[in-house]
Amino acid sequence: MKPLEFEEKRISRKNGIPMLVLVFVLILVGTLLIVVASNFLANFSFVLGGILLSLGIIILLVDIIAIIPGIKSVNPNEAAVFTLFGNYYATIVEPGLYYVNPFVTAVKDKTSPTVLGGKDKNSYAIGALSSSRISLKTRSLNNERQKVNDLLGNPIIIETVVIWRVVNPNRAVFNVDNYFEYLSTQCDSIVRNVARLYPYDNLEYDGEPDSELTLMSSSQKIAEQMMSELQAKVENAGIVIEDMRISHLSYSDEIAAAMLQRQQASAIVAARSKIVEGAVGMVELALEDLDNNDLIALDEERKAQMVSNLLVVLCGTRDVQPVVNSGSIY
Repeated sequence: MKPLEFEEKRISRKNGIPMLVLVFVLILVGTLLIVVASNFLANFSFVLGGILLSLGIIILLVDIIAIIPGIKSVNPNEAAVFTLFGNYYATIVEPGLYYVNPFVTAVKDKTSPTVLGGKDKNSYAIGALSSSRISLKTRSLNNERQKVNDLLGNPIIIETVVIWRVVNPNRAVFNVDNYFEYLSTQCDSIVRNVARLYPYDNLEYDGEPDSELTLMSSSQKIAEQMMSELQAKVENAGIVIEDMRISHLSYSDEIAAAMLQRQQASAIVAARSKIVEGAVGMVELALEDLDNNDLIALDEERKAQMVSNLLVVLCGTRDVQPVVNSGSIY
């Protein structure tokens, strides 16, 4: 659905203070007129007393109905969006005291922050205490941990943190019912879809081609991709994503032990391959030095035996226990 667009009307003139002074003056005048009228009525001057009493009551009613409801205050990093008889009226984003049409209605913000029992303090109660002001402050969304499958089909647990703020109050209140709930839902969807495109990690001898990007080693680049896609989704809600990070990443409990063994096996195989490669080089170097220096002449059988002994010594996991040949005993 195409987002609704309104020609934003901003009230920038802080004219609320003169109106506030006028309210106090009119209240004082109305009160004095009523007091004076009561004195005239007590002296049986009913006509003049009635006129003064009526004027006092009218002035006080004007204060209550036409002036006091139109005085609005906005705090720093807050915005107020007003409607008049169902139509968009104006938006206030600068802090101060304003006077607007007394019949306007402020659009409610349904994402008032509240601490939920035992949950994160950054959680928001949907439909909780509504406020007539839209917060423009930078806020964080700690997205709950969710189980997804990576590129290889392994179940993993992933959690993200999103730093965001509202930049267009009109879109936030008119285009979506609850912009925080909308942001959270879109974040869940983006994280799930992007995580499926990459493996958790590159493991040797897994029968799969290595990937340039993995969730473990390239979390920053993948988080930037998530951030870009999330920004495109929440643009119509007047939200800008300032940062996004992967805060937790692990294998799911049911395969965590097996994947740990797999990682250990891959590490052992890789280490053994390195050891064998180095041992072969050392044996080759030893045979060349013996031939070049003419220290001892070895036939092919003796060379094969020597190579076998050196490889056992160099590739073994235990300390060498040499056997000394003392010759034949007759």
